[in-house]
Amino acid sequence: MILKNIRRKIISFDRIEKQVSDWKSKGETIVFTNGCFDIVHLGHITYLAKAADLGTKLIIGLNSDKSVKKIKGENRPIMDENSRAMLLASLSFVSAVVMFEEETPIKLIEKIIPNILVKGGDYKPEDIVGYNITIKNKGIVKVIDIVEGYSSKIALKKCYYLATKAQRH
Repeated sequence: MILKNIRRKIISFDRIEKQVSDWKSKGETIVFTNGCFDIVHLGHITYLAKAADLGTKLIIGLNSDKSVKKIKGENRPIMDENSRAMLLASLSFVSAVVMFEEETPIKLIEKIIPNILVKGGDYKPEDIVGYNITIKNKGIVKVIDIVEGYSSKIALKKCYYLATKAQRH
């Protein structure tokens, strides 16, 4: 039953528009964010939880394996798209995970038209993909501070260090 409920949160690109329409008709506040979420760490969990606190439904746009390779290089992603989608969908505060193939989620944002568009880091709101669409539709664009010391790059460096250390012994 739990596994079925997790899988139910992974929604196709084609179905998300109807789901969002249903939620909005019930007065839900739609929060949208996106990313690769290749190596999920404390920084991601903290960021996503803070994003979820901004509304009643959190939708995560997830870069497909193909788009992660374009952005991060041939050695990425570490975890395949299905694993990443299941991991994110298993978080209690995540309402939906939607895969997208492009390098940016602009087509997905145009379908969803979120009430709140969120990114983490040191972005200026006006530089976030989807800013104009969100603002034009009376939405809000927010930047959430990142948790210092946690990133996928740092996690991968630690893994590489430990692997090479283990090989030497």
